[in-house]
Parts: sequence; structure tokens; C-alpha cells
Amino acid sequence: MEAAGINFEKYDDIPVEASGQGVPEPITTFKNPPLDDHLIGNIELAGYKVPTPVQKYSIPIVMSGRDLMACAQTGSGKTGGFLFPILSQAFQTGPSAAAPQQGGFARQRKAYPTSLILAPTRELVSQIYDEARKFAYRSWVRPCVVYGGADIGSQLRQIERGCDLLVATPGRLVDLIERGRISLANIKYLVLDEADRMLDMGFEPQIRRIVEGEDMPPTANRQTLMFSATFPRDIQMLARDFLREYVFLSVGRVGSTSENITQKIEYVEDPDKRSVLLDILHTHGAGLTLIFVETKRMADSLSDFLLNQGFPATSIHGDRTQRERERALDMFRTGRCPILVATAVAARGLDIPNVKHVVNYDLPTDIDDYVHRIGRTGRAGNTGISTAFFNRGNRGVVRDLIDLLKEANQEVPAFLETIAREGGGFSGGGGARGGRSGGRGRGSSAMKDVRSYGGGQRPAYAGGMGMGGGGMGGGYGPPSGGMGMGGGGYGGGYGNGGSGPGANSWW
Repeated sequence: MEAAGINFEKYDDIPVEASGQGVPEPITTFKNPPLDDHLIGNIELAGYKVPTPVQKYSIPIVMSGRDLMACAQTGSGKTGGFLFPILSQAFQTGPSAAAPQQGGFARQRKAYPTSLILAPTRELVSQIYDEARKFAYRSWVRPCVVYGGADIGSQLRQIERGCDLLVATPGRLVDLIERGRISLANIKYLVLDEADRMLDMGFEPQIRRIVEGEDMPPTANRQTLMFSATFPRDIQMLARDFLREYVFLSVGRVGSTSENITQKIEYVEDPDKRSVLLDILHTHGAGLTLIFVETKRMADSLSDFLLNQGFPATSIHGDRTQRERERALDMFRTGRCPILVATAVAARGLDIPNVKHVVNYDLPTDIDDYVHRIGRTGRAGNTGISTAFFNRGNRGVVRDLIDLLKEANQEVPAFLETIAREGGGFSGGGGARGGRSGGRGRGSSAMKDVRSYGGGQRPAYAGGMGMGGGGMGGGYGPPSGGMGMGGGGYGGGYGNGGSGPGANSWW
């Protein structure tokens, strides 16, 4: 989240809905009240002029002591949405609110932070930490960051120097708790950022242990803020268990793509992808280009191919060391290497301003992954371009892709409609796009089912029943899914509770 990458003039076009009992009025400027003067000064130093829509609502909600469940598209300014009120209240209460065990600035073996921010990836926690340092400038608040894949010794030394606000990945935090180096007894603010991504990555047991199985204060004695791009059933369950009388905030259309992104779908057979990619890079040469591939091997081979063709490219994937990943990201951000080839490890959480073009060289098998990938561009009111290579090997997502293009007022190529008619058994017949929590078929899935969780009406994006007409029909979704029904061929839903062959096979 950098000021240079934000187009403030276009923010007013982003719809915001807040539901719950006694929702505070949104703010329109960074001012006192509700924000502390010292924080306002740091916000001005960072070049921020006006709050983004998520900040307009989240700042007064958090400052009034309420829990928050926010569904917001990536790039909407949500990092400031939770950091600004947390830091502002810390500045106002002063260091007396910190753990008495820390006693001044002496080294302490165990840290007692008052704010904990959990996020799924090394890159995202590092970015949140950088933002926290920026806005805690010249204050008593000492931010720290811990994540796996890096030297734990240096992270322990940082914690020993003082840790008021801790940004962490769940696995490394559990490790440090087990070592007796971090206590959660004094936590006043708990933030779960990219909560859906953390569950996708299998972190739910660690998250539940951190929140429910350690010395974390109960819900009544802390404020909990959850941020997620989508609101499937498993996120609803976390919100029910972790939050108390929360406000539900929906920024933009949850689970949809931004109209600021021009989406192009090209029909390209696998052997032709390299030559078509070269044509695209020659045509759209200026600006940062992010290329998504499915495998680590393809990320390396494609970046080598581009280098040999005279295009400065680098790659990022799970097998690269932390130092290699950070170097690749830095070279991409600064434009020294304006082409980054990435696997899904970079699909979410990376806040890289000014990405002009996203290319799905390999389309994902899940439409939500596509939404998150192309969300790397068109951020914060700016415009961007997305190009996807499609062939019959991707026909499993053709109906979802058509729905998504229509939702965002994009052109739907004729070949997509043709392939959708060919593969009549792939997703069933025509209704609204189901939520991630249910069958991903087209059957009778309701997009918005109003449920009540802890005060106020909450839109719950629960998918219904996916029905396939034949061939490889069937529901298709993450755990807690609805029932998938196939009329013939390979029936059955994938995920907990799904019926038919393959149930529970993903998780």
C-alpha cells in the first residue's frame, strides 16, 4: 500500500455496505477525532490524502471498540484500515498499556505484545510490518515480524529488544510460543488478514490453537478484526467463533473482479503459448508484467526463455530461498526486472503497486484463484490489463469465467460460449455463480443468503447445490461444501460433506 500507487479520485466509485447493530458513521478525512495527531502526522508524511472506502468505515468501527468482519478486494487499503485505528489508540493510551513485564527498554526473554496480526505468507507479513514501521515512526510502539523460512535467531533478537505490535505467519508464531518466547496474555487487538487464504493453505489448526488454545484473552477482552476477499462457510464459522457482535463490512462486490481491469481471453494451444506471450510483451511492453504459471519448473524455464529472448525477467516460487524471493520481488517492484513469472505463491497478499499487466499463462482450475491473480493489477482505482490463455484443457472453468466476464462488463469471446455449449455436463445448467463454500455448479445456488451472527444481519455467501447434467458433472468446492450431483459420468462433490466419489479428496 503505497501512496504513489493509489488513484484517490476513483475511490468514490467503490460501493461499501456496512451491516450490524449501531454501526458508526464513516469518516471522510484523516482528522482528530477520531485519530491521534501523531498518527495523522505520519499519514501525511507517507503522502496519504484521503481515506480509502474500507478505511472510511473501518477506522470509526475499530475506534468505537467493535469487532469487524470485512470482505474487501485486494488493493483496497485494508492494511491501513486496521493499522490506523490500532496505532492511534496505542498512541492515545501510551506505553502503560504495554505488558508490565517488559519494564522499560531492557531485553526480555519473553515478549508480551498488545497487538497481533496474522497473515498467510512471508511477503504479506513483511509488507504489513513495513507499513507498521512507517506509521509508528517516532513513537513508543515497536513493531516486530516473524515468519518461517528465515533465520529464527535474528527474529528472536528483534523480539527481545521490545515487541508491542507483532506481525506473524501462524506456523512461526506457534513455534515461538512453544519455545516460551511469546505470550499472548496481553493481546488487545487480534487481526486475521487474508483469512480465506490462511484456511486455503491449511492453517486453521494453528489459528485455532493460537486464538483458543493459548493464553489469548477471550473475545470479550480483546478486539478481533478479520479481513477476507471472500466469505465462504468456513470463514463464517471462524467469525462466529472468534468475533463478538461484529460489524460486517463489504467493500466492492465480494468475490468479483474490478471493472478497472480490462480482461482479455485468448484461445492458445499449449505449444503456441510462448510465441503468443512474446507477441503480447512486444505489444504491451511498458509497465510491470506479472505472469502466472502452474509449476515451479515452468516458472524457471519460462523466465529463462524470456531472458534469452531479450526480456528482463525473473521468477518467484516456493522452492526459491527467502533471499532469492525478496531479491526477485525487489527487482520487479523497482522495474529493474519488469517481468515476474510466478506460481500461485504470489497470487495473494503481495502488494506490488503499478502492475500494469497480468498474464495467466496457465489458467487455474478454480475461478477464485483467477480472481485473486488478476487482482494484482487494477488496484486502488488504477486501471490494468489481464490476459488469459485458454484452450479446451481449461473447459472446467468456462462457465464460471463467462459469468465473471459478464459481471465485470467485459467482452465474452465467442469461442468461450461455444466450448460452454460443447461441455454441457461440466457445470450443469444456468443459475447464479455459487459461492466458494458450496458446490461450484450452476444449479440453484443462492449468491446471498442473509443469516444472523452475533447481532445484525450478515450477508453469507454460501453456495448451494451444484448439479451437473452429464459427463463430469458435479459440485466442486472447498471443505464444508454443499452436495455435488452428477447426472452421469463422474458425479460427486469434492470436499467435506460432498457425496459421490472423491469426497474429502482435496483436504
